[in-house]
Amino acid sequence: MRPTFLPPIFVLLALALALAAPGKLLGDPDTYWHIAAGQWMLAHGTVPRADPFSFSMPGAPWVAHEWLSELGFALAWRVGGWGGVALLAAAAAALAIGNLVRHLGRVLAPLPVLVLGLLATATLAPVLLARPHILALPAMEAFVAGVLAARAASRAPPLALLGVMALWANLHGGFVLGLALVPPLALEAVLAATPGTRARAGRDWGLFLAGGLIAGCLTPQLWHGLVFPFHLLAMRTTLGAISEWRSPDFGQMQPVEIWLLAALGLAGMRPVRLAPIRLALLLGLVHLGLAHGRDGVLVGMIGPLLVAEALARALAPATAQPRGGRAQAAGLGAGIALASVWLLVHPLRHGADPFSPQAALAHLPPGLAQAPVFNDYDFGGYLIFAGIRPFIDGRADLYGDRFMELYLRAMHPDRAALTALLDRYAVTWTLLRPSDGAVPLLDAMPGWHRLYSDQTAVVHVRPDARAALDPPAPRL
Repeated sequence: MRPTFLPPIFVLLALALALAAPGKLLGDPDTYWHIAAGQWMLAHGTVPRADPFSFSMPGAPWVAHEWLSELGFALAWRVGGWGGVALLAAAAAALAIGNLVRHLGRVLAPLPVLVLGLLATATLAPVLLARPHILALPAMEAFVAGVLAARAASRAPPLALLGVMALWANLHGGFVLGLALVPPLALEAVLAATPGTRARAGRDWGLFLAGGLIAGCLTPQLWHGLVFPFHLLAMRTTLGAISEWRSPDFGQMQPVEIWLLAALGLAGMRPVRLAPIRLALLLGLVHLGLAHGRDGVLVGMIGPLLVAEALARALAPATAQPRGGRAQAAGLGAGIALASVWLLVHPLRHGADPFSPQAALAHLPPGLAQAPVFNDYDFGGYLIFAGIRPFIDGRADLYGDRFMELYLRAMHPDRAALTALLDRYAVTWTLLRPSDGAVPLLDAMPGWHRLYSDQTAVVHVRPDARAALDPPAPRL
């Protein structure tokens, strides 16, 4: 197989895999509020600096740090509905995988590129969702590949990568990881330089790091974007309650486990000697992948770039320096065109999932939807999308650990905590899952009545509020 064929093949493979399971691609409650945030920005012509959505945190400081991704999703929704949203996310994933394969093909022979490409695609699959981290993947891959290519050429990274960093910072908060990779590689460059060129290497890499920090601040959050990921990681209670931040369940085979087993097998058959700094970086990525299910993709996407040179020394290096950019672009363009035609003929429907309580909302009495609600965490995104102010939603940074702790106590289930929250926020109705611990409490609590239930959602209302909202009976 010619190396130039691999990037377009992987582009089409990733695009096909993403669009073959639209329920998976759109199967995340946060997609709803990301689109709603983009719609709000389009309507108001600015990035919000205070919460415009919830009723429990009205006016609280909040900046849409992923604003550019949210604008992209909102525009895709306007143009193509759910098909447009799915196609945008799928195209971003395909572009990132294709670029990874193309960059690896400049160093490695086709067979190891094929294996690493498949492993990267496997680690991407669990987090292949229409959310900002997917739109940021091409920028992440381009920045890391560019920095490592500069290091391989014994020069400082080009200034053009600072533009990539600024783009990444406005798409997703994970840009801080890219900045964190620069100091260790700068140290590696200084140690590898001759005594007469070490000062220059340190100066050039230091200037690039300073430029990267400035580029990372070119966002609506300014310098706060640099500390946002650390603020989020410090929210232990909140992250422990969100499945994507938990460690993967290794009771079942996980993609990151496949990647690790393949790496150990290769090291056992043919030793791959990594420089200490590269090894430390790789182990750091593996730690993130084992600690948080959402970070397994970092192992699959960045890991191969870190080890490519060492693999080339242990295995057969690339026999040519194929570019493949035109073939990849042609493959992506053809795939998007075919997918667009298909989605026009077969429009994508969305909403029949555990995060979309459509039927429950359809059964609400007139006016109840605008009254204060106590909702399941995963319903918050749909409520925002539907124009209803939620009690809580997926913007964990807005609500904070203390709020989440009280919410979790009320939900699992602490009657006193639940009663306190309902009274404190003057909640009129609730929208919960049938499996939520608060549901049987509400069934037994005086002053509450079960209005509606199905397999997705249960609605309770206060009887006095329900009477006030019902239209008066006509006089005879």
